Amino acid sequence: MPVELTDLLQPRHTAVLTMEIQRGVVGDLSSFPELAGAASSSGMLHAVGRLLAAVRPAGVTVVHCTAGFRADREGSPANAPLITAMLRRSEHLLEGTPAVELVPEIGAAADDLVSHRRHGVSPFGGTGLDEMLRGRAIETVVATGVSLNLGIIGLCVEAVNLGYRVVLPTDAVTGIPAGYGADVLRHTLALVATLTTVDEIVAALGS
Repeated sequence: MPVELTDLLQPRHTAVLTMEIQRGVVGDLSSFPELAGAASSSGMLHAVGRLLAAVRPAGVTVVHCTAGFRADREGSPANAPLITAMLRRSEHLLEGTPAVELVPEIGAAADDLVSHRRHGVSPFGGTGLDEMLRGRAIETVVATGVSLNLGIIGLCVEAVNLGYRVVLPTDAVTGIPAGYGADVLRHTLALVATLTTVDEIVAALGS
């Protein structure tokens, strides 16, 4: 385990961000069955659950970055092909329904925070996430969830642009197809994040 990982993951200055690990995305109500299948078969959901169980007692901040839509679609501009397609499905991630809930594999503890958005494809722009983290003196974010196709890339790049350091456990993220996800990790995300594993993070925190 690199010594520098321990330095990056000082509990009081670290936050684990979960990205759209929701029932309507990767759970039993998913509108993306291939992605949900990958999240399950790869062990990603179990890995994130294990990570959260380890970091919470260590005093690490946990923020669930969720997405959802109002029934009238207010606040959700159809400004990208993916978003346009999602907005056509009246039931997709409809706020107030079970689809927006976190999957039971990770759950939500009483001290966890939630940053919810109705727009875009990544968690920082136009939300209060940055202010939430700065208010807790967070310096390092640990990115988990979906997907390596888009959302995790956006999360990592936005975080670096805002001055955060990013740690990325490769077993706690997924994308489709699996080979493409591996290429994104190797050729893109390795340039902006420290790639590691859940086991190495747990060890670095002494949990």
